[in-house]
Amino acid sequence: MKKNDSNLYDGKSFEINLDGIVGPTHNYSGLSYGNTASMQNASLISNPKAAAKEGLEKMRTLYELGIKQAIIPPQERPFIPLLNALGYTGDDASVLQKVQNENSSLLMACCSSASMWTANSATTSPSSDSLDNKVHFTPANLINKLHRCIESSTTSTILKRIFPSPDYFTHHSPLINQNEFSDEGAANHTRFCSDFRNPGVQLFVYGQDMRNPHQSLPKKFPPRQTRQACEAIRRLHKLSPNKVILAQQNPEAIDAGVFHNDVISVGNQNVFFYHERSFVDTPAVIEDIRLIVNKECGIPMHFIKVSEDQIPLQETVKTYLFNSQLVTLPNNKMALIAPLECFHSEKVNAFLKTMMNNPDHCVKKIIFQDIRQSMQNGGGPACLRLRVVLNEIEFAQMHSPVIFTEQLYDHLHLWIEKYYRDQLSIKDLSDPQLLIESRHALDELTKILQLGSIYSFQK
Repeated sequence: MKKNDSNLYDGKSFEINLDGIVGPTHNYSGLSYGNTASMQNASLISNPKAAAKEGLEKMRTLYELGIKQAIIPPQERPFIPLLNALGYTGDDASVLQKVQNENSSLLMACCSSASMWTANSATTSPSSDSLDNKVHFTPANLINKLHRCIESSTTSTILKRIFPSPDYFTHHSPLINQNEFSDEGAANHTRFCSDFRNPGVQLFVYGQDMRNPHQSLPKKFPPRQTRQACEAIRRLHKLSPNKVILAQQNPEAIDAGVFHNDVISVGNQNVFFYHERSFVDTPAVIEDIRLIVNKECGIPMHFIKVSEDQIPLQETVKTYLFNSQLVTLPNNKMALIAPLECFHSEKVNAFLKTMMNNPDHCVKKIIFQDIRQSMQNGGGPACLRLRVVLNEIEFAQMHSPVIFTEQLYDHLHLWIEKYYRDQLSIKDLSDPQLLIESRHALDELTKILQLGSIYSFQK
């Protein structure tokens, strides 16, 4: 089949999860203002080895459920090129020491392992939705936070290596680094459809419309996604305006610590699991989703609503209930991969048990996953993955060494054991040996994943 005929494709399509590997410099610097877990756990001693293993085990959980799973490598940290660009010169060891002495927050930003949360890495649209019948990728500019805005260039390189064929994949540049187009990636995006191979409806959620002076805005924490960024991605990805919904996130939720929409809602196919305080005028947004999905996809939506009385907003943020992964199993039933913290919350656990016992609900399996190291930094199961919908032909064009297998699991487990520390404090970030260890680890990882030279120190 020629690519130009892909709109006639009638084979199988599926969603593949690309999980980020936690990097060797995983630490608790408290860099993410608006992310309450990140802020509250600043200066804790981290365990990079445990964090990487927890992420790897989550990938294995999905793989064993029959979900296609792939790997995105960590980014280069400490990121010396940024420090050089800001005028810090000399050998790497002296640069690290100078920055530690003069601007420790800059050093922390250059050592962040936040790229592990690949839900923020990009927004993707499947070929069945795009008018040119190609899969589209736009890396997020992440300009709201210094420690994350330095990711987009490497993200672009990695995605182009994993999805190399221009006949099937279109890679856009990140949106311009300007506040009007602040973009936080797929953490503010979900897609509804009947079957993954069929055209769907895409929901983009923003915190601020830069051209609306009369909107309600959060009073405590800054909104990170703009309506203008969402609209730009819709245009770049060649999506029909009739199949796109734009909704503003509730500013009260942002002030409660819902810094991305995937902390207060999660969707999969024709199921939407959400808190009643998710949006500005949540009932109107839900009605839009109901009507547009029914019209464009020919299917009824199934909504799972959580009221404030059932689970208070603060409890959902504390447990990251909505940052669970909602996935379709090979038998077409759905499973929820929830943080272990949900099991330990009386109200959340009771709600999930009731949901499971309801024969009308599509979710038939709940797995509580231990990813404590990520959770303490403000990232649940859904933060750790980027969803990409592919058909079988497109899947065959992927860079196959990054696709999760038992053999790759074994290689990565040994790799983590070899290179990762079991504790890391903020003061360790200026240790030149950490830089050496991290570079050796990443250099070997690019060989395991056969990605070639993707880091500055390899060029």
